[in-house]
Amino acid sequence: MLSNLERSPFAWAGLRRVIADLSPGYVTNGFIGFIFAATGPVAIILSVGTRGGLSQAELASWIFGIFFINGLITLALSWRYRMPLGFAWTIPGTVLVGPALQHLTFPEVIGAYYATGVFIVVMGASGWVKRLMSGLPMPIVMGMVAGVFLRFGLDLVRALHSDVAIALPMVIAFLLLSAIPAWGKRMPPVIGALLAGALAIAVLGRIDTAVLGSFALAQPVVQAPVWSLGALVELVVPLAITVLVVQNGQGVAVLKSAGHEPPVNTIAFASGIGGLLSATVGAVTTCLTGPTNALLTSSGELTRQYTAGLAFGLFAVLFGLMAPTFTGLMLAAPREYIMVLGGLAMLRVLQGAFVASFGGGKFTLGALVSLLVTVADIGMLNIGASFWALVAGFAVSWLMEKRDFVVLANGN
Repeated sequence: MLSNLERSPFAWAGLRRVIADLSPGYVTNGFIGFIFAATGPVAIILSVGTRGGLSQAELASWIFGIFFINGLITLALSWRYRMPLGFAWTIPGTVLVGPALQHLTFPEVIGAYYATGVFIVVMGASGWVKRLMSGLPMPIVMGMVAGVFLRFGLDLVRALHSDVAIALPMVIAFLLLSAIPAWGKRMPPVIGALLAGALAIAVLGRIDTAVLGSFALAQPVVQAPVWSLGALVELVVPLAITVLVVQNGQGVAVLKSAGHEPPVNTIAFASGIGGLLSATVGAVTTCLTGPTNALLTSSGELTRQYTAGLAFGLFAVLFGLMAPTFTGLMLAAPREYIMVLGGLAMLRVLQGAFVASFGGGKFTLGALVSLLVTVADIGMLNIGASFWALVAGFAVSWLMEKRDFVVLANGN
């Protein structure tokens, strides 16, 4: 089966070649990609994890896994294929885990992580990934994703109401940096919001100063999985779809638009291996990230952009080793700070999910049903709403939008 994995057309680049290809511009792109991953997306993990009752040690272990393990995968594949292949973790998958933690134990969720990793490894090694990506009605999938993401947008509005002194400066900074491209190029909007919120917290004296001088290296928490049929049915299919279709599909599209030819099956295989390794420390499944790879390929020569991937991977590994320190700082901040940061980070993603659901004119009724079932958040048979949203959306489209399936089958 491994014969389906794409071989690199390049020999391994020696250290001298890597140093020759490296320049401050590529290091900067890698650092900006890392900062993006370490701000809003991490806030989403902390929001989901604290709602799900995870301890600070478990959250720090989760953050260690997604940065350290995926950083190593990024280093290996970017070096081998000589293109920026920035691996991180599935944000939609993280959000999917939130509702599951309300009625499943964390070891049951970890069991689903393992099963998802095995499934993705098989899909990558078999070469079936491309068929899966072309055969699923994406509007229905994205309707479910939009329904899951919607909570983060609502949390942003609620935070503005409950703690305007912290939330408002963050939103203003984000809007200004987004509206004025020259400013936004110098400082990404989410990072500006993070700094504005941190300044507001410092001025108001709203953080526990005892955590400011603390420093701790990673101490991963290894937990044995618990195998639960309900958890497997609820999480494996939605997690696998978000990784293989939504996240990896986005990452591949970004790299292709930049002029690269990413190895689709190898990317899926690596995502599965990364998911299995991450599961050992309680971290969500690995994927090829779209936004980060867009930053890694934002400038420079095509043949040297892989060094931006190497820089991103190195920063991620170092950050993973210091995960407890950063986790403690973030958790010591007011709850609204995390809510606003996560909401702003998800704003464009939420917009994209709605456009993908209803902007193409196909499967729109199924997408709407998928969205409604997800937002209602009513599970059945101890299986969460995300799974039933896909089932309901597909069934409604099969009954009432048959013509769209014919168009999908013909590839039009």
